[in-house]
Amino acid sequence: MEDLVLDLKKNIKDALNLEHLEIEQIDAEAPLFGEGLGLDSIDALELIVLMEKKYGVKIKSAEDGKHVFQSIKSMADYIIANKK
Repeated sequence: MEDLVLDLKKNIKDALNLEHLEIEQIDAEAPLFGEGLGLDSIDALELIVLMEKKYGVKIKSAEDGKHVFQSIKSMADYIIANKK
């Protein structure tokens, strides 16, 4: 799980060009949107693509997406539970 969380942090940092952050500064349990990383709806689309291409996991519905994209940890949990 720790390896997956670290991998997610690296991939999110690269995919979203979060050059101002170091990987160690990214809290795996912090909200991705709003007060946490401060991501927006365009970033959400990038995260969906990342999940599909890198991890082979599709988000089944918008409602699932709300839960999956709460934090990096929730993304990791979803990947583990849904990886084929």
